[in-house]
Amino acid sequence: MSRLSPLQPKSINIAILALGGQGGGVLVDWIVDLAEHAGWTAQATSVAGVAQRTGATIYYIELVEPTAGHEPVLALMPVPGDVDILIAAELMEAGRAVERGFVTPERTTVITSSHRTYAVQEKMVPGNGVADSGAVLDVVRGACRQLVIEDMQALAAAQGSVISASLFGALAGSGALPFPVADFEAVVERSGVGVKPSLAAMRAAADLAK
Repeated sequence: MSRLSPLQPKSINIAILALGGQGGGVLVDWIVDLAEHAGWTAQATSVAGVAQRTGATIYYIELVEPTAGHEPVLALMPVPGDVDILIAAELMEAGRAVERGFVTPERTTVITSSHRTYAVQEKMVPGNGVADSGAVLDVVRGACRQLVIEDMQALAAAQGSVISASLFGALAGSGALPFPVADFEAVVERSGVGVKPSLAAMRAAADLAK
């Protein structure tokens, strides 16, 4: 978390890497709602791309603690070495985040699903072209300050929900944000859509992340 001087408010920088259909936008909206209801300033941006698979998107959120009478100036995209929390909705996306410099040992908490959505290059190879997930995981583990990993896709499906709910729960359980789990649950309840399965997936992931 950024602390450049005693006079500068605490800020938390979050990067989310997700594929199309994984609910990355919903996850972003939930985090923004969480922070704003606590009186924090929150700004979210996104950059869509097709670098690895069609639909890969980088979402970026900056949260700043309450600053009475002052409006903070926020950035529009993540900067290498300046990300506090990295959330990846698929294991190789976590590896790509390390490659881009978004994960640093002294700073970054990584929350990632362990499941795979195969890249085009893997599908093109005759026979078995699947990359070594274990090698990627070793790189991610060595590059971050804290790692939370679980098959978030399977966990969400078991509750009849989608991966954004389990990732949100893992974020709640990780302790990386200064908000109680009850505040995370309130966000899901306020959304009014798929509340029961989303809460079930969120709570299950939160318990695993503690």
